[in-house]
Amino acid sequence: MRFQVLSLIGHGPHPLTGRTPAPADRFGDVLAQAEAAERLGLDAFAVGERHAGPFLSSAPVAVLGALAARTTRIRLLTGVTVLSVLDPVRVAEDYATLDQLSGGRIELVVGKGADAAHFALFGLDEERQWDLQREKYELLRRLWREEHVDWTGEFRTPLKDVTTVPRPYAGPPRVWHGSATSPRSPELAALHGDPLFTANAIQPRAAYAALIDLYRERFEAHGHDPAGAYVGAGSGGLLIADTDAEAVARYKEVYEAQVRQSFKPALAGRAGYNTPYRTIEEAMADGPQLIGSPERIIDKLLGYHAVYGHDLQSVTVDGFGLERGEQLAQLERFAEEIAPVVRREAPTTLWG
Repeated sequence: MRFQVLSLIGHGPHPLTGRTPAPADRFGDVLAQAEAAERLGLDAFAVGERHAGPFLSSAPVAVLGALAARTTRIRLLTGVTVLSVLDPVRVAEDYATLDQLSGGRIELVVGKGADAAHFALFGLDEERQWDLQREKYELLRRLWREEHVDWTGEFRTPLKDVTTVPRPYAGPPRVWHGSATSPRSPELAALHGDPLFTANAIQPRAAYAALIDLYRERFEAHGHDPAGAYVGAGSGGLLIADTDAEAVARYKEVYEAQVRQSFKPALAGRAGYNTPYRTIEEAMADGPQLIGSPERIIDKLLGYHAVYGHDLQSVTVDGFGLERGEQLAQLERFAEEIAPVVRREAPTTLWG
């Protein structure tokens, strides 16, 4: 197993105190997390992209540029690049530049995004979101693989003899497809022989397992070697304590307040938006959240691996209002007490 730290750079009020940190402090948290992740021997750091709601991740290219300057080894990913609302020419240029600056450490996770509000923001029709995603991804593939591109599509002006610059550092960066609720992302990933990144953040395990199974089935049906069907998985948050009882005592109030604060009434009943695990005990027992003792978290990760067969595990330490010192302490405990066991029990060929 490989391990990634993800930040969506949330910027809502603390679920208990109501205090909202200064934006500069939240960006400082992300920089500190990435530096710690590299120092602790974790494999990747990912920055989300949101254009609506209480987040500061509207410009992941800028944030990843800062991380590229502060790290030397760790891979840098997006989580996700909301390609459905972006210009593929701009995406090709921006991330190839980052790929050059980082020495080839950039990988993208592309998706249509987790908030429908961004379609109106960019003047696009939400009803066409999957058509937008498919067309823009297919153009991005060509721009990174070909020079002198001629292209005509539905959602932007035609291109004639276009070569985007800079070119990627050492060939096209790997692109993962983010998957949360729809079979369309697994199908697009399988069609092109790309890896899949399942959100694994809110729904029960079976919902994500069905999408992963579909992906692997379609990957092979499209003629790709099943050994290349890499899968990543999210986790919905990390809260480690010495014992399960201590985790409940320490984090119950903040976890349950965060669930209430993030509830979206307008999306009640729609898969992938509101967690069914309203109490911390429910989350520990059945949810994707990694909460409890190191032993419980190891067992949960290996349980997910038994179902998903995944290669990359993402963790998030800034989703429950933790101060920076506690965020870094959580990462340190994960890297020292949990990651080595899971690596040994769940080997992978991803990233060599």
